[in-house]
Amino acid sequence: MISTRLGDALNEQVKWELYSAYLYLSMAAYLEANRLRGFAHWMRKQAEEEKTHAMKIFDHLASRDYRIRLLPIDAPPSDWASPEEVFAETYNHEQRVTGLINNLMRIAEEENDRDAQEMLRWFVKEQVEEEESAESVLEKTRAAGGDLQTLDRELGNR
Repeated sequence: MISTRLGDALNEQVKWELYSAYLYLSMAAYLEANRLRGFAHWMRKQAEEEKTHAMKIFDHLASRDYRIRLLPIDAPPSDWASPEEVFAETYNHEQRVTGLINNLMRIAEEENDRDAQEMLRWFVKEQVEEEESAESVLEKTRAAGGDLQTLDRELGNR
């Protein structure tokens, strides 16, 4: 059985993972509107990953007989000044999620919940990859300056 404290915190994380998917889908819409379909494709893939992350936690909670309650999700922003700003926000958002995951791990350790710790180790590793990926695209976007077509084609191959 999972503690109420940890279950509630994980339930909250389901919301944040779904918000991440919603945010990245909003970013994809912005990029589509700016005819950067490769960038938009990258964001759509990112949104799909975030939904998978939410379901991983959802399934963990369900398997532990925790009553899941879906929480309200705020509307994400819908406009940015540039693709560079999109990826700067993506990188910052992933850093925030890393902090949330680290806090969940701390709670799981305090609650002495080995099963949750095992599940969360996957997320800790995943967040390293998420931050690296977002930072890489941000750096490439900055390096490309105004000429984003080559990078747009590259990101379309994700």
